[in-house]
Amino acid sequence: MKWIKALFLGKGRTVPGTARFSFPIRIFSILCFALLFVWPTLRLVALGFTSEKGLTLANYQKILHDPYTWRVVWNTMMISVGSTAIAFVLGLFFAWMVAYVNIRGKKWMQVFIVLPFVIPSYITTLAWTQLFSENGLVARALALLSIQGHPWNLYSYTGMIFILGLTHYPLVYLFTVNVLRQIPREMEQACRASGGSKVTTFFRVTLPMALPGIVSGTFLAFLASLDNFGIPAFLGIPAHISVLSTHIYQQIIGFGPDAFASASVFSVLLGGLALLGMLCQWLFQRRMKATETSVADREPRYFPARMPKVLVESGIWLFFLVTACIPFAAMMITSLLPAYGLEFTLQHLSLQNYRFVLLESPDTQMAIRNSLRLAAVTTVIGAVIGTFFAYLQIRRPSRLLKISELFIGLPYALPGTVMALSMIFVWMEPIPGWNPGIYGSTLILFIAYFTRFLILQVRGSTTAVLQVDVSMEEAAQVSGASWWQKWRKILIPLLLPGILNGAGLVFLTALTELTVSALLYSAQSKTISVVIFSYEQAGYTTYSTAFSSLIIILLIIGFAGLSMIHFFWKRKVGVHHVDLH
Repeated sequence: MKWIKALFLGKGRTVPGTARFSFPIRIFSILCFALLFVWPTLRLVALGFTSEKGLTLANYQKILHDPYTWRVVWNTMMISVGSTAIAFVLGLFFAWMVAYVNIRGKKWMQVFIVLPFVIPSYITTLAWTQLFSENGLVARALALLSIQGHPWNLYSYTGMIFILGLTHYPLVYLFTVNVLRQIPREMEQACRASGGSKVTTFFRVTLPMALPGIVSGTFLAFLASLDNFGIPAFLGIPAHISVLSTHIYQQIIGFGPDAFASASVFSVLLGGLALLGMLCQWLFQRRMKATETSVADREPRYFPARMPKVLVESGIWLFFLVTACIPFAAMMITSLLPAYGLEFTLQHLSLQNYRFVLLESPDTQMAIRNSLRLAAVTTVIGAVIGTFFAYLQIRRPSRLLKISELFIGLPYALPGTVMALSMIFVWMEPIPGWNPGIYGSTLILFIAYFTRFLILQVRGSTTAVLQVDVSMEEAAQVSGASWWQKWRKILIPLLLPGILNGAGLVFLTALTELTVSALLYSAQSKTISVVIFSYEQAGYTTYSTAFSSLIIILLIIGFAGLSMIHFFWKRKVGVHHVDLH
């Protein structure tokens, strides 16, 4: 029985009886984690090896011998690697500018840097396609300048690579900027004192020491490109350019006799590429050792002359204007036209599309209700379970919790189409011969959202718990505070900012999720993303742009509200004394 005790409590660890779960509850918990987070993946992999005759390799033989399969794999790798290169260059550049260079307006710059990651990629794609459409702003500018030619065709390999790179460069930035700030200034000064130029210092000192963050962000950008469904669906499907994520989707909606078996094999291929990317990331990071200071140095290290400084700032804001403002302005212009293709004039200005989306279309009204309900329920339940799990993981660690964390992270690590397909296989018939009716209902979307996004809440809550000194809890217990008083008076006030950060990320991600929803929705469980995708696929561009514009406004309001709650709560906790009685 010693190995069982070690599994659940940790080696050499004893916990008071009042603080530990009973053995049956622990067993039940790990079974639930396995059912929700591991069993779907196992069912997905197993389906590729089965047929009506039993176990077989025929599905793999058929697909792996098909030249079109390798064309899809090549498309996937080429587009993912190309977009990752763009994300790497832009992310490293902005991280270096924000961390090192003495320029003004860094706080607002960081807002615009993170913006492409916050706004759903399919809305970003829609905005860019309107900018470069035959009647878009670029075409009109070319006509005014009497320049012969057509706008850039984004329905192409280069278009997909470009927009994927713009969408994912914030990942490289976020992982790199703090690593750059933690590089000891003295090491760079020593290189300069030894005769090294700024360029030599950057390549010999700064870049090698920042590699852990750069590698993490770059591989994450690669995995995000590999997983992305919205951009390849909006741009690739009309251009007959298939990648693995869209090919799996097309296999499922084709409803052929071997559709699910083929989709299973392609899912294994996509999951294998994702796991290969994570393995490469782990191997790179294992070989690197970061030398960091304990405190981030936020003071600039390079002070450009007055004129170059103005040019650099102007160039950065011009980049944000072109990549963040103009495309969305073009999309909103299209949303105000009563018919697609009309010129934007005061006579054509109309709110007809917004009236249709908000008041007349039953699909959009149902989608808003479904998405808000799914996001809210997922956020609330995820906040409670995720925070409780994070607290136990930090305060009472055990092997069971470590294993459970791996289970929780698995659905988010896998590509969304793979995860959605595994949900279909499990919940169509969880037990052979028994169909509970979950597949095709809103409940399967909730299960998928919860399992996929719970890790986001766990990460946010874990960071919050680590920032609370355990001595505060011990003082509460010594003072005679009950379990509920300790949480209500101490832990919740101190943990709430971190919990809200995780909950806000879960809510906004679930609200606009497309990859999982595109495979799991039914006629009565359409979501916001599915309706926008359906409008665009059917050619109702004015409706899709109007709906997308409303979602952007909703996201801005949500972030502003979350920031205000965070600000006022920190003031309240900082000003008022915590009273246990």
